[in-house]
Amino acid sequence: MELLIGTVLIVLLVVFVVFRTVRIVPQARARNVERLGRYHRTLNPGLNLVVPFVDRVHPAIDLREQVVSFPPRSVITEDNLVVEIDTVLYFQVTDPRSAAYEIASYLHAVEQLTVTTLRNVVGSMDLEKTLTSRDEINSRLREVLDEATGRWGLRVNRVEIKSIEPPKSIKDAMEKQMRAERDKRASILAAEGARQSQILTAEGDKQGAILRAEGDRAAAILRAEGQARSIDQVFTAVHRNDLDPKVLAYQYLQTLPELARGQGNTFWVIPSEVTSALSGIAQAFGPGAPVSRPADVELEVAEPDATGPASNGTAYTAG
Repeated sequence: MELLIGTVLIVLLVVFVVFRTVRIVPQARARNVERLGRYHRTLNPGLNLVVPFVDRVHPAIDLREQVVSFPPRSVITEDNLVVEIDTVLYFQVTDPRSAAYEIASYLHAVEQLTVTTLRNVVGSMDLEKTLTSRDEINSRLREVLDEATGRWGLRVNRVEIKSIEPPKSIKDAMEKQMRAERDKRASILAAEGARQSQILTAEGDKQGAILRAEGDRAAAILRAEGQARSIDQVFTAVHRNDLDPKVLAYQYLQTLPELARGQGNTFWVIPSEVTSALSGIAQAFGPGAPVSRPADVELEVAEPDATGPASNGTAYTAG
């Protein structure tokens, strides 16, 4: 019985020793080993053997890239305005020994260093530049953090500003300014539209007037050409047919009433050719009538009588 108990105790001791000797480290993890209180080595991923009761194995350190979001911090700008800025930090442990022994808590140290650097960077900018210079702030933060955390076994890959919250009064003023800018742009666009409309309307009126004038000119030219061709055809027909003077005199007689209808036509002179034609007509219709050839004939139209009905009279006077 005592032998059995001793055997069981030995087996348990062996299992315990093996358990303390064999250490398995997962991928992308690392564990620091202290031997008799001093740093001895770092266990890499996989199967590792340590000396039980002599080596002390510390908890695993994550070697993957880590993301830490810091709460909003109050930062004063160059123009004495308080803004709330929250940041996101991307970093990675590159040296497990330095991360464990060079700094007590690298996460807390990185947070405080980020806040301090952020206040130094933003403190040299006014509010407008702070709102529009996120890339510059991120770049300067990364440079300072990467340089300071290098000796802690960390590498800062990226720093991003999540949001910048100005005071409520400043936000209200900015919204009013943006509304005023939008109203200004809308007014400018409306004025430009009205100006373009007036310009196009004026151009249309100008083109219409030009086209109408060209149409009137073309019509006048066509009318003049038509009248010229008509007169030319009449004179051509007269010369070609050698008309009798009696016909021409008859045409003059038909034209006389038209001349008498004009306003203010009270006196005019008829050429002697017309009187000659009239003499020819008189000889044709009255063989015994006397024939005379005055140089010219004056035709007078009597004025209408104010007391009686209007009438037109003609008188022929030898000149």
